[in-house]
Amino acid sequence: MPMIYILFQLAAAVTSAPMEVTDPRPVLVAAIDAPDGKAHGVLVGQMGAAFAERFSTQAPLTIDVSTEWRYAQPDCSRLKVVFRQAGVLVPGAVAPEKKRVEIGLNYCRDGSPPKSLKRRTP
Repeated sequence: MPMIYILFQLAAAVTSAPMEVTDPRPVLVAAIDAPDGKAHGVLVGQMGAAFAERFSTQAPLTIDVSTEWRYAQPDCSRLKVVFRQAGVLVPGAVAPEKKRVEIGLNYCRDGSPPKSLKRRTP
């Protein structure tokens, strides 16, 4: 097997692993910085524990971010953010369920919204 193929597979495995975060913002920034506009994370720490306790589950809360488009303003994008968690028990539910929340977010690397919604031209 060629060495370049092995290195490519290793790099793909490393970059596809979700990052552990105590706050979703690093995943948003990682998506802005990623050449393919995607990043994945798992919420841990106090915030992750709060979600687990509130929804009576031990399943991880995952965060998947993809770039829908980039704005003309540097380091700013329209992001699709998807939160997922299995085993969620909501009030009134008979059994735990998989839940998903999807939001669209105009976000810049510094945490602010873009000053303009003008899209970057290719």
